[in-house]
Amino acid sequence: MLELNSKAPEFTLKDKDGNSVSLSDFAGKKVVLYFYPKDNTPGCTRQACAFAAAYEDFKAINAVVIGISKDSVASHVKFADKYELPFILLSDPELQAIEAYGVWQEKKMCGKVGMGVVRTTFIIDENGNIEKIMPKVKPDTNAAEILAYLQEK
Repeated sequence: MLELNSKAPEFTLKDKDGNSVSLSDFAGKKVVLYFYPKDNTPGCTRQACAFAAAYEDFKAINAVVIGISKDSVASHVKFADKYELPFILLSDPELQAIEAYGVWQEKKMCGKVGMGVVRTTFIIDENGNIEKIMPKVKPDTNAAEILAYLQEK
């Protein structure tokens, strides 16, 4: 498990436009890095739409919002277009960042046990260190909680 104040694992993944995006691209900014299970599912859609609604507030405090799932670039394009998501969505089908951040875990769904992404949010400071870890967040309140936390700082 990652520790607070430790260096956030570096990654380079494709965004919905096929561009390579690395964590280090955002040095000097706060990064809200949220991992979610799947595009176009009820909880993930509510979470993404909450981040979209608060996007200008995040920008105003120099914070970058990045969502990561194992969905394909094509899936992210449809998801972002359908819900007008203004922030970065990264595709991680090889589980590079998902495993590095420890969010690929055993889950129980409908009585079945399998591996999947546990909805988790990390706040990474301007120096690339993990400032806050929010495991098993609620999709409806996650964006507001993070914004309130960052605005208090």
